[in-house]
Parts: sequence; structure tokens; C-alpha cells
Amino acid sequence: MCFIPGKMLKLVAGLLVGLVLALILGTYSSTGRRAQLRVSHGRDLTRPWPGKELSHIFWAVQVTDIHISKFLENERVSEFESFCTESLAIIQPALVLVTGDLTDGKTKDKLGSDQFEEEWQIYRSVLKKSQILKKTKWIDIRGNHDSFNIAHLGSTNNYYRKYSGWQKEGSFHYIHQTPFGNYSFICVDATLTPGPKRPYNFFGIIKKDQMQKLSTLAAESLHSNQSVWFGHYPTSTIVSSSPGIREVMSSAVAYMCGHLHTLGGLAPVLHSQHQQGTLELELGDWMKNRRYRIFVFDHDLFSFIDLRHDEWPAILITNPKSVLYTNPAVEPLKRIQHSTHIRVLVFSPDPIISVKVFIDGIELGDAENSSGPLYVLEWSAEAYITGLHEIKVQVKDAAERKQTRSHLFSLEDDVSVSFSLFSSLILLTDHYIVAQVLFIVIVLGQLLVLLVFRIRKKPKLRGPPGNFALASFSLHVLSKNSVFFYAIVLLTLFTAIGPWFIGEIIDGHMGACFAFGVIVGGHFLDGSLTYVVGITQMAFFNIPLTAYLCWCLLCRCKGHGFFSHLRHTKKIVCVPIHFFMFLLLIWQIYSCFFLLLTYGTLATFLSPMKLWLVVATLVLGRRVWVFNSPELRSYVTELKNCQST
Repeated sequence: MCFIPGKMLKLVAGLLVGLVLALILGTYSSTGRRAQLRVSHGRDLTRPWPGKELSHIFWAVQVTDIHISKFLENERVSEFESFCTESLAIIQPALVLVTGDLTDGKTKDKLGSDQFEEEWQIYRSVLKKSQILKKTKWIDIRGNHDSFNIAHLGSTNNYYRKYSGWQKEGSFHYIHQTPFGNYSFICVDATLTPGPKRPYNFFGIIKKDQMQKLSTLAAESLHSNQSVWFGHYPTSTIVSSSPGIREVMSSAVAYMCGHLHTLGGLAPVLHSQHQQGTLELELGDWMKNRRYRIFVFDHDLFSFIDLRHDEWPAILITNPKSVLYTNPAVEPLKRIQHSTHIRVLVFSPDPIISVKVFIDGIELGDAENSSGPLYVLEWSAEAYITGLHEIKVQVKDAAERKQTRSHLFSLEDDVSVSFSLFSSLILLTDHYIVAQVLFIVIVLGQLLVLLVFRIRKKPKLRGPPGNFALASFSLHVLSKNSVFFYAIVLLTLFTAIGPWFIGEIIDGHMGACFAFGVIVGGHFLDGSLTYVVGITQMAFFNIPLTAYLCWCLLCRCKGHGFFSHLRHTKKIVCVPIHFFMFLLLIWQIYSCFFLLLTYGTLATFLSPMKLWLVVATLVLGRRVWVFNSPELRSYVTELKNCQST
């Protein structure tokens, strides 16, 4: 019978783990979602079906996070000019979406932030030299770097209004008109107004009035053949009011964005799909990776390919399209079954020599040029009506460059494909909510522990105490000592309710930063990254400081002073503990330096959670070794008696 509780505990733990895994997989996996979203479109069987003509098709380009800087790498600008002048001349897109962070906005040391007119002038000069505004529709929107240190949209340092190609802030609806229908492109502008200096505009915000506008734009787009939404921020980094940004854009085939820069190389591909069916397609940055995207509507079927600059030939298979990137809720997928030709867009600066097509490893033949960049090969879709199949296209141009593209396709309703769980976690998790909940749990957890030990009676030690008993004993000593107890409680409460610092959040505009948000210029910006900073503060300073003080008090209870404990405590124990706390204090001092460079001298001096905390830590660190009281002497006697038993 004594083993039953252990078995029951394992069973319950297993069930909980299974439940969590099922919840994660159900929330973030797209397996089976397309089958659930399958609907019958009236235009599914409407002619024309994908054939051999260059008709009912147009393509466009997206590029993001250019980060033109006056301080860093000239190649970023020269290659962007080459992209606008040469690459886009080859692709000849119907429009170009530039989804934010046109300029870098960082100071030379990369710590401060501002709007530098020279960077905007460089960006504008590229547009003028390439004459790209005359060749295509150029829609460039703001990112968080383009809104650093801007008090309001009418500010003189809002250079976007002066130097961008589009020059329109806010969310908007652009309709691309073609002979075969209209296509809606809806911009989601979640940049902050007012725009604080870095880092507190990493998350975007969509307030209630902005959400109502987006709902209106979504209703307008229902009259178009298809709609694509685009913005700078992924939906996971947007704080939005009800009903939520993903719900509002649910009628779109895809949402395209940037901002995350491939997570420093950890995630070269960040694609996923909302529960409502909308694809979310984050694009890697131009800044370091020179990425761009070609996307196409071919007979209202959406396809795309992410490429690197000067990667030729560029191959985009439009029919049959990739099963992974289908949105059955809005796409007429049955048209693939009735199509007569495989369709491939091929772009290269040199003539194309061959376009070979393979399905399931079997060569079907060479696709022929229909017109422009379109290559077609007749096929029988009925031969692939069941199961998953792989289509592969090999292209060779006159410069002996070769490229191969492939993807899986299926003509069935029931498919079993899914996006990477990691990508879905990054793109579909509302990170500000997770951070908020975790921050509250950590704060309440520490307060609860301190209050419990403050209220409970002194534990009775019998015999030589073990490590757990000593840890509990030290927490009791700290909680019963009013100076240390109230100091840690005050620190925890201040971390939760602030203010962390007061200063010029925007040049010339005073404000205050709290865990729950930033107040500046009479505006309140909801907390987002602030919760992440709060978690870091709690996990890497407040809690370690509490543990350090407990350990020091335990040394005092053993009858040691500062120097005597160094002589009598094992060096392998005490030296790492002091060194670790010293490193954390250095980190806290560095955060003061960072605050100085980002928000100025006034903010540094008026910073209870930065400079004041450094001073308070030094005071507490000294007091823990010099204070004396009757209670401490009684603890010393009690601990000695237990250790001698």
C-alpha cells in the first residue's frame, strides 16, 4: 500500500503532461485544420481554370527591415539600391510592400535611439536613383524603429512623412485592380503613438478605435477576389483590443510581416497558420540576411517564395500550389483538380535554358515558356487525385546557374501536414499575456513566501539540520527581521507597481515607466515588453538578492562576521556565492548605464528600480554583516545547540 501514493502521483503527473501537450498541439498544430476549414466556393468550378496562358495572374514583392544606418555597413544601402534597380526590373512586380523599419534609428553605440534625417535622406535617394516609384506601386510603412522618439505624427522629426514613398500613417486599404478582379491589401499599423525611445516599443498596440477601423476595412475587402493583410509586427507581438487582431483579419488569405529578423538565425523560416485559417508569414530581414519575398495570385490561388538577394534563377510554382500553405476557407482549391497545366514563374537576369518538372521523382518533361516569366507543362491532375505528392522543378539559365524548388501538394480534402511547432509558438502565442501572467505569478509567489514565514511560528530545530531545514530557517530569520523583510517586500512591490524610472521618455516629454505600461505626454501605452523586463528583474536580481541575504543571515546565525565566515566557510561555497552576487550587482549597474544612454541623466537619477536599488543593495549588503539584536543572538545559540546535538 505504501507504493500507491507514488504510483498515483506519477499517474496524475503523466495525465497533466499529456493534457498540456494535447493543448499545445491542438492550439499550435495546423494538422487537420485545413480539413476543418474546407468549404465549397462557388468559384471553385468557375472557368477559366489554370491553363497555359499568362492570364488571371499577377505577382508582387515584399521586403522588410532594411534598417538603413548612418553608422553601419554601406553594403546594406548599395545592395538595396541594386535590388531596386536591377532585381525588381527583372521581376517586374505589380506592387512592392516594404513592411517597416526603413531606417535603423539607433545611435552609434547601438544603445540610444532617435530619428536621423540623414538615414531618411539616404533611403529617399535610393528611391530616386532607381526611379522605382515610377515603375511600380511602392507601399512602404513604418516599423518600430521608424517611430523612435516621436511625440506625435505631426512632429518635425517624423521623417517618414517627408522621405518615404507612401507617406501615409495609420492602417489603410489599398485595392489592386486587374481585368479579372480586385485584390485588397490592408495595412495593420500597430506602431506606437507617441513613440517612445527604445526598447519600449518592441510590441505594437492596436487600441479600440483602431480595431474598429480595421473591422471596417475587413468588411470592405469582402468585395474583392482575395485579400492580403500586411504590417510590421507579427500578431504575437501586437497588444490588441477585442475581438483580437487575428479574428479581424480572418477573411484574409495571408498576413505578411517582418520585425523578428529570423530570431538571430534561430528561425530562418517563421510561417504558421491562425485557427481561423489565415496564413501568417514573417519574412527575414534585409538588414543582415538580404531576404525578400515574391508572392503571386494565380487564378485566386496564393503562392510565394522567400529568397536571398541575387539568388537566381528565382522559381515559384503556382500550380499545383503547396498543400502546407493552403487556406481552404478562402481559396478555390478545386481549381487545381481541373487545371490543365503545371504553372511555374521563373525569373533570371539571363535567358532560361531549361525548366524540368518532376512529380514523385518521375520526370514529366520540360516546361515551355508561355509568356513573360510563365512556364507551363500540360498534365493530368486526375493521376494525382489521392495522397500527397512532391513536385520538383529544376531550372538552368544561360549563365549556367541552376536552382531547384520543390513542395508537397495534394488534391484531397483530408491532408496531414503542419507547420513547425517552434514557428507556431513564436507566431501564435500572445507573448505579452504570457509575460504578464508569469510576472504576476512570480511577484505574488515571492510575497506569499515572505508573508508565510513572517506569520508562522519559529521552527524548532532538532538535531543537526539538513540543507532544506537551514534554508527554511534562514527565510524565517529574514522574515522576522523587520529591516530586511520590509526592504524585500518594498522592492517586490515597487517592481510590480513602480514607477521604475521617471524622465524624458520622448525628448521634451516627461513620462514614467511601470511594469504595467508607460505613461508619456498624457498617453498610456499598455505594458508588453515591460513585463518581460519585470520578469528579468525578479528572476535575476530580486529573488537572488533575497536568497543571498538569507545565506548571509545564516552565516551570522552560525556566529560568523564577514571576515570570520571567509575563514571558516569552505571557499568552494562562499566565493562563488559572493562572486555571483557581485556579477548581478554589476548587471544592475550596467542597467543604470543603459538607462543613462537611452533616456538621459534625469531618468537615471529618478530611477527607484535602477540607481536607487544599487545604493539600497549596498546598504543592505553592509547591514546584514554588522547588525546585532537579541533575536540574532538567540538564533546563534539555538543553531549552535542543534549542531552540537
